[in-house]
Amino acid sequence: MREAPAVVEIKEILIRTSGFLGPVCSHSLQPYRGCAFGNSLCGVGCYVRHNPFVTKGRPWGAFLEARLNAARRYRETYPRELAWTRRQQRKFTIFCASSTDPFPPQERKLQITSALLRAMGEFPPDGLILQTHSPDVCREIETLLLLAERTALRIHLSIEGDRDRLPGLPPPAASVERRFQACRKLKEQGLNCVVTVAPLHPLQDPEQFFQRVAECASGVIIDHFIEGDGSLQGRRTLKTGLPAAMQAILPESVTLDYRDRMVDIARSILPGRVGVGQSGFAGDFT
Repeated sequence: MREAPAVVEIKEILIRTSGFLGPVCSHSLQPYRGCAFGNSLCGVGCYVRHNPFVTKGRPWGAFLEARLNAARRYRETYPRELAWTRRQQRKFTIFCASSTDPFPPQERKLQITSALLRAMGEFPPDGLILQTHSPDVCREIETLLLLAERTALRIHLSIEGDRDRLPGLPPPAASVERRFQACRKLKEQGLNCVVTVAPLHPLQDPEQFFQRVAECASGVIIDHFIEGDGSLQGRRTLKTGLPAAMQAILPESVTLDYRDRMVDIARSILPGRVGVGQSGFAGDFT
């Protein structure tokens, strides 16, 4: 990221969901906007880089907005949004975060996500899905353990494959090994950690990869950019360099047939613990 993070205040932090997230949760929540990981492997292939509502013409990876009043606005709007979900006869479930990782390096100083997690402990939703690429989630273990006593907490840690490099693309923000170590640490503390293979990259050794997942996570969600980036046939992702890099390694990896083969392997190793695409993110592992 080339620019220092901008500190902003917002009016709304709990956003009612639609589209891909509609069946997954009632609300999404973004402690930050933009992405400090935008120039790493996950950021280069990220569908959000083509979302003009988020980027407003700015290059993805070149900006980060820190929402300074996020925890306060959560507390203030919690009663209203809880009442709305009850009127909808839904559970009040939150996805944090769909567009920007909640644990960028700047979080270590700014503590915006940390404050939000503490606020959720005071005013708990029915469920929280905490999605991240970063091992820094382990810095919040104490808070997460307390939160897990009050809400259905599911930590999603993204590990898209077993390679740290794809041809022509930059390295990841955190290595595959570091992310597996984070999963293991979360599991050892009794937290519900799910590996999200999203978007699925070409795997060198699928059996070994899913065996590692089985040992350190409660489940796995496998998603492909064709169905997972919120556009018809993965058109957003096709604008990035990710599909060409995948195809250079394994041409069939850019097809849903490849995803389905990997799902079959995962189910043979993790029976009853494999989710696929949107239904997986919604918590269906059958």
